[in-house]
Amino acid sequence: MRPDPRSKPARPGGKRAVQGGGGHIARKRFGQNFLVDHGVIDEIVRAIAPQPGQHLVEIGPGLGALTNPVVERSEKLTVIELDRDLAARLRKRAELNVIESDVLKVDFGALAQEAGQKLRLIGNLPYNISSPILFHLLPWADQVVDQHFMLQKEVVDRMVATPGNKDYSRLSVMLQWRYRMECVVDVPPGSFDPPPKVDSAVVRMIPLATPPEVDLPEFAKMVAVAFSQRRKILRHTLGAWMTEHGIEADFDLQRRAEEVPVADYLALAALKKAKTPSA
Repeated sequence: MRPDPRSKPARPGGKRAVQGGGGHIARKRFGQNFLVDHGVIDEIVRAIAPQPGQHLVEIGPGLGALTNPVVERSEKLTVIELDRDLAARLRKRAELNVIESDVLKVDFGALAQEAGQKLRLIGNLPYNISSPILFHLLPWADQVVDQHFMLQKEVVDRMVATPGNKDYSRLSVMLQWRYRMECVVDVPPGSFDPPPKVDSAVVRMIPLATPPEVDLPEFAKMVAVAFSQRRKILRHTLGAWMTEHGIEADFDLQRRAEEVPVADYLALAALKKAKTPSA
């Protein structure tokens, strides 16, 4: 459902109230683009398949496009909303547990502990901070059943990219170490109000049951070094890193970062971990 072209500006300066938003004006600083296409909403909810008794947490519920059909099926829902006006609206609903906070400050481990079960995370993530949110969630993957997130299509392409693909990146390596991922719904710009300038998609992320053990901060540093100069071969980046840490390995440094499988990065991280003295 596209925004009604007959709708009037809600205030001077050409700003218009969001369709069906009760007069709410989208705030650019929060990266607000509200989902209004009911066909797409239904498709996303079917992909999530919420059930009563599950502990679902929605990041950025906004005007409730996903919140409403999800809580109808799950009966209860925790929502994390930064916009105080939207949070105030949401608090009026007894079936919602509202956390008014920046999602990057939320302890998801504490939420799972409080719930006494693993979490199911959903949401239309703000596109301007989607990667930081995904990295923020990594340490709690073992306390999550699955994640369904609306993201910029370009970001989803990077998340699921394979080695040798132009989209294969630091994000690909860090997330593929911990999750099995797939794109489940494609969403065009016209499905939002206001419409973004990019295509969107919903990604399903299921944590691996037995991921390779890594020192996450050190692994993140190593992968960042590898992708710091994408066009150069790894001899210029990881080669120096290996020398610095006294690591000798049969690792082809004539490759570029985008050509190296996740397993090879993990093997190198394991060597680094083995050389690090135990505390």
